[in-house]
Amino acid sequence: MQRPFRMVALAHGTVSLNAHFILACPMIEAMNHWIEGVVQPAAQARFGEKIVEISSMGTYACRTIDHRPGARLSEHSFGNAMDVGGFRLADGRMISVVHDWTRGGPRAQAFLRDVEGGACGDFTTVMGPGADRFHFNHLHLDLAFHGNTSHGPRRYCRPRPQNPMSSPRIDNLPNPPHLREPLDVASRTSAPLIVHQNLAPSRGPSLGLPPQVVAVHTFTVRGYAVPQSATGFYAPLAAPSPPRRPQPVDPLYGDSSIVDWNPTSSLRK
Repeated sequence: MQRPFRMVALAHGTVSLNAHFILACPMIEAMNHWIEGVVQPAAQARFGEKIVEISSMGTYACRTIDHRPGARLSEHSFGNAMDVGGFRLADGRMISVVHDWTRGGPRAQAFLRDVEGGACGDFTTVMGPGADRFHFNHLHLDLAFHGNTSHGPRRYCRPRPQNPMSSPRIDNLPNPPHLREPLDVASRTSAPLIVHQNLAPSRGPSLGLPPQVVAVHTFTVRGYAVPQSATGFYAPLAAPSPPRRPQPVDPLYGDSSIVDWNPTSSLRK
């Protein structure tokens, strides 16, 4: 996280959290949009009350997926995920995932399925009871990159929403296969880049301007090749040479605030 925030409330302060939680900017925006566009309307429709508190079971935590040894880093490691365990209504009632998903009253069960299904429009990963044995008591929400489809970012939602939201097509290309696991499917390579200098990055290379080509080594950040120091249009070299790993710096205030940290490094504890 370049700019982590310690959150005590969401939705412009109208919905409090049960504790202080660290989140990155994209997740804060997504949570606010979900609360205002999905959670509050569902609470009003099912109970005639607003949600005043979200009970979270965790946000930032430097760990692997589901705490499994040797697994990839979880989106929680980047402040890019939140586990929601329940909701408190304005009249004091508590709607919890672990109790009300299957054993609650009809309105409580319908409300939880409303917010889970609606979350699939705001987040790219949504997992709840029935997804696997690790999510029986909460909704896991994150913004992991799973690739793109003709309808926008590819999303992983388990269990599948009863009334899935549809979005218009953005192109006429065929859709990729369904995602079978909640993992980032971006290419995880580390290779030097060719940097075409003197070209506007937003417009790409110009046919009338011969580029100056220099080789720049990269390091991997969550599946993306990031140059140590480069500007302009990037393209991979045909025959990459071994990359040089940059020295770790302060993760919040250093010159390069995003690096491929070693999970066992003291800087990550």
